[in-house]
Amino acid sequence: MSGADDDRPVDPVTGYQTTGHNWNGIIELNTPMSRIAVWALVLAFLYSVVAWILLPAWPTGNHYTRGLLGLDQGAEAVDGYRQIHDARQGWMARFDDPDFAALAGDPAVMAEAGPAATRLFHDNCAACHGDDGGGGPGFPVLSDGYWMWGGDPATIAETIRVGINGTDPDTRISEMPRFDWMSREERAILADYVAGLPAQSADPGSPAAQLFADNCATCHGDTAAGGLDNGAPSLADASVIYGQDAETVNTTLWAGRHGTMPSWSGRLTPAEINLLALHVLRLSQGRATP
Repeated sequence: MSGADDDRPVDPVTGYQTTGHNWNGIIELNTPMSRIAVWALVLAFLYSVVAWILLPAWPTGNHYTRGLLGLDQGAEAVDGYRQIHDARQGWMARFDDPDFAALAGDPAVMAEAGPAATRLFHDNCAACHGDDGGGGPGFPVLSDGYWMWGGDPATIAETIRVGINGTDPDTRISEMPRFDWMSREERAILADYVAGLPAQSADPGSPAAQLFADNCATCHGDTAAGGLDNGAPSLADASVIYGQDAETVNTTLWAGRHGTMPSWSGRLTPAEINLLALHVLRLSQGRATP
């Protein structure tokens, strides 16, 4: 200890030398580091050395030191996935070429498959259709009873498989053409008429009804109930994709619509598509587990 240190006063209560600092009458003690803290630092250092030797630790360009234990979290993740995949193959095989009615009526199978179906929906469908299938602007609601091509599970599975306006050679086609050739006045009249259809407030004998019959009924039907064969949505119910106020309908008439749903046949197996179809059907019936 230096002479300067020896000259520092000693605290009479603790017996420790002070630092010589005085903060408004508060004297700072020059106490040594706690032994517990010292040992904690020593043990932490020893653990880090052992971890560097045993576990993957240091980057070496394109790779890293593997450690003596040879642990690989990537391989562990793949092994875990394979275990899950193998464990569900028993019941999943029933969805390869399914009897949809029998599966939907088997509560034990649907209860076992429910978590996987929910995960499939959240991973592949919820980004557009919502976690609960409630849809959004430009994306159809899946939790109601209204369908563009039909709501039986085989038809839903086909839609998932080939997509809509997609790249699959068998993709479903649904397109609302532009009516920009109409005059602004005609589009406004027709938009007001279509906006009133869900509330059944449109006058069937009006000039607007004739405009609808001449330009819209071919796809949407004389009663505006839609067409399951051509993907034209109903305009007379509460299920609306883009909105059915007069301003939005006018925009649709002027600009047209061309929504796209990708084909999932390249991402999902046939069994997963069939399971997902049953899950969507149960969403529309209010029976799917969220």
